[in-house]
Amino acid sequence: MDNYTKLAQQAVETYIKESKTIKPSEDLPKEMLIKKAGVFVSLKKDKELRGCTGTFVPTQKNLAEEIIQNAISAATKDLRFHPVTKKELKDLSYSIDVLSKPEPVNDIKQLNHKKYGIIVANQFGYRGLLLPDLDGVDNVETQLKITCDKAGINYQKEPLSIERFTVERHS
Repeated sequence: MDNYTKLAQQAVETYIKESKTIKPSEDLPKEMLIKKAGVFVSLKKDKELRGCTGTFVPTQKNLAEEIIQNAISAATKDLRFHPVTKKELKDLSYSIDVLSKPEPVNDIKQLNHKKYGIIVANQFGYRGLLLPDLDGVDNVETQLKITCDKAGINYQKEPLSIERFTVERHS
């Protein structure tokens, strides 16, 4: 476990056990205390997704605070799952994705489902995001369809704007 995943684990365990939000330690690597980026935190239990929440642009003053907020949110606010319980804490594994700044895509040939995550949006402001290199996503077409489905966008009929980003994955 690296500093990113340790911080996420500490944030979740402290929040679930004590209902407290931790503050970033000053002895974290400097980049975590200075750099700003969007971050996704994924929780797994028995190799199955247990919670995932994130931000595609930074909302906190640094990476450490972004990780803390999104870790707690993944454990308690992912509407697909009930909140994590104390009993589950020992069974969780953590993955952190630090996102690069999204860049516009003019042609789907610029996409690669293994290398790039995508953000899609329609003219009505509906948006969806999918991280890169996910199990079950074997091509760009599938990546686009899943992302549009998440956003409630009709992939076949609506004009889309697409952005791509890379991730630095910590697990």
